[in-house]
Amino acid sequence: MTRNTWLSIAAVVIVLAVGVGLSQFASSQPDGLEYIAQEHGFAGAADDHALEDAPLAGYGENLERSSATATAVSALVGIAATAGLGFIVFRIARKKPDQHSTA
Repeated sequence: MTRNTWLSIAAVVIVLAVGVGLSQFASSQPDGLEYIAQEHGFAGAADDHALEDAPLAGYGENLERSSATATAVSALVGIAATAGLGFIVFRIARKKPDQHSTA
């Protein structure tokens, strides 16, 4: 394996370890929208939506065997989605010399 391959593997492992590890320290307090809804008394007015039973709805609460497991799975999915989207965007944005027109 080349040096760049090892560096890439190390970067992925570090990102996953930090993401999953630090996600365990995330606040259990409501986020800004939920907090304001509770403070102003309209938190109960929200309707259910079509995806409320999806596996990652409510930050993975439907996966719950334990809160730590749900948080770790949510972190992994978030990291994978962000990395995948970034890969696609940079792949599309990358310019190849043979694709330039000379007109």
